[in-house]
Amino acid sequence: MTNKIAPLIEARGIHFAYSANAPKVVVGASLAVPRGTLGALIGANGSGKSTLVRLLGGLLQPSRGEVLFDGAPLTSIEPRSRAKRIAYVPQTVSTVFPFTALEVVLTGRSPYVSRFQFENEHDRRIAEGALAAIDALHLAPRPVTELSGGERQMVALARALAQEPECLLLDEPASALDLKHRAALVRHLRRLRNERGITALIITHDLQLLDPVFDHVFAMRCGAIVAEGAPAEVLRDEVLAEVYGDAHIRARQAFGHTFVWSEV
Repeated sequence: MTNKIAPLIEARGIHFAYSANAPKVVVGASLAVPRGTLGALIGANGSGKSTLVRLLGGLLQPSRGEVLFDGAPLTSIEPRSRAKRIAYVPQTVSTVFPFTALEVVLTGRSPYVSRFQFENEHDRRIAEGALAAIDALHLAPRPVTELSGGERQMVALARALAQEPECLLLDEPASALDLKHRAALVRHLRRLRNERGITALIITHDLQLLDPVFDHVFAMRCGAIVAEGAPAEVLRDEVLAEVYGDAHIRARQAFGHTFVWSEV
């Protein structure tokens, strides 16, 4: 189904190294995330996932190949316009100053605020709506320095939603969340896709959450995409054994879900 939908964000044979003498972290990676879908990027630690997502968001520039957004080169889109269309949520969020959660979320409105101006009531309503969209409005008055790691991740997601983006790029947003809140995060993403048409690509190690909610899974190994398809196509013994370099990985489907584990 998803291969019939035009991609919103696409990488074509991109390469990247952090310095001229360093080994390449991304090696000829290509992927296309169809518009209005949820995509997951999986792979072992150090396989290049975070770097690839930063390249897709324009935070890094490939040494070869190109990134396209809505059919146009990402580099051709003015940075402020890009910030309105693509939101990136990093893996870790650290804040030294005791800003309230609402104040942090309001910073997501910066692409819409002219220089030397402040956010207005309209921006405040959007920020509050972003928190409400992920059931986190109760965090609005609390200083982020007093929040748990999981709560801070929810605030970071709300900040991204306040940008009113077409595309969300999320680097392990569930890493600090407990089971209840990981499942809630996936439900929020599904609702954003269904109700707002948001396209999302999420890096995750929690393979149990992918099937049947996600539309597409991209598997990365040694800087390249080595498998892609619907969750049921990628979450298979032989594919995961190659992706993670572990012949003991097992995947089974039951009750409409795929269960993954490694035998000991």
